[in-house]
Amino acid sequence: MESIFLTATLWLALAVVSALFASSLCLSIALVEICVGVAAAAATGFFGLGDLLAANSEWVRFLAASGAVVLTFLAGAELDPEIVRKKLTEVSVVGLVGFFAPFLGCAAVAYYLLGWDTNASWLCGVALSTTSMAVVYAVMLETGFNKTEFGKGILASCFITDLGTVIALGLLFAPFTYKTLVFIVGSAAALVALPSITAWLTRHYAYRTAAIRTKWVMLTLFGLGALALWSGSEAVLPAYLAGMVLAGSAARDAHWIRRLRTLTVGFLTPFYFLRAGTLVSLPALLAAPLVFLALLMGKVASKIFGLYPFISLFRQDRNERWYYTLLMSTGLTFGTISSLYGLAHGLVTQEQYSFLVAAVISSAVVPTLIAGLFFVPTHLLPKPNYGEKAVRRINGLSDEG
Repeated sequence: MESIFLTATLWLALAVVSALFASSLCLSIALVEICVGVAAAAATGFFGLGDLLAANSEWVRFLAASGAVVLTFLAGAELDPEIVRKKLTEVSVVGLVGFFAPFLGCAAVAYYLLGWDTNASWLCGVALSTTSMAVVYAVMLETGFNKTEFGKGILASCFITDLGTVIALGLLFAPFTYKTLVFIVGSAAALVALPSITAWLTRHYAYRTAAIRTKWVMLTLFGLGALALWSGSEAVLPAYLAGMVLAGSAARDAHWIRRLRTLTVGFLTPFYFLRAGTLVSLPALLAAPLVFLALLMGKVASKIFGLYPFISLFRQDRNERWYYTLLMSTGLTFGTISSLYGLAHGLVTQEQYSFLVAAVISSAVVPTLIAGLFFVPTHLLPKPNYGEKAVRRINGLSDEG
């Protein structure tokens, strides 16, 4: 137990350092945590302390996965069903193009340029087709775009892209079995019942029983996550759907969402983003940097050249088009999951896996950095509500908990 507390202290120290850097450099905290994770893994490896962070221990992996699941739920809960219906054409077109362009482009790069075999090439296309919901949502939170129709449209497009990734991975490499059917039916039944049960618990117990809604939501997310993993899918997919079906009720209780967000961003997601950084193998990259650059440029270029013309149909402002395009070019959660799936099932080698993970994680850093430095559409940012902030101070509340 002493070693666990020591390891947790090290991870949270890295999280605090990341927050200080992010504040000083005016960068996304998710972006900085990934970079700090890369640096921490390199430093501990250089001094022969590779086991100090215990990045592959079960409890660290569980906290990291929990961070991804709850953050994805919050992203779904931020969606406004009315805005999604109004922007259905936009999010469908952008989301589908955001999947197919890098899926086909990166598979071609791996097969024709790098000489990978067929399975490895298709797995490469799947892994690099993703858009990182976790990174995009973290950026939306920090900028305030999560409260705008612009930001909600980006999040909805991210979901369509990642749904395409999940379906492609399943169709290409994971055969449909009875477990898949059980997962679909069980998830559908749970999601249909979720709004009414949550409303009943809220009405009868929410304001006099200790955080029962949070416990109920976490129970649902972990239960659906366990079912998804058992079936061969991923826990973050039903989490996003659960957030979507509760989006209406969540929007009516901003204080509850704020408290859940504090728990997630303050404790869980640092483990997720920092651990993502530790997965990068610098020795493998230094041994063959051109392979890494080919994969990274293949993903980012295919995303940009595929998406920008279509996003221009819906967004006229230059900064809006580039910001939208660059955030849709990020990758992390499903990309690393798909890469690990390929390694575990012998579809890619350890070396190919390192290149894929490095390209996925770099795609979370480079486009986000460029978007944040040069293309933020500040005219769409919500105006600060000073009256609301004053009321929160009087009531002893704060945005960060």
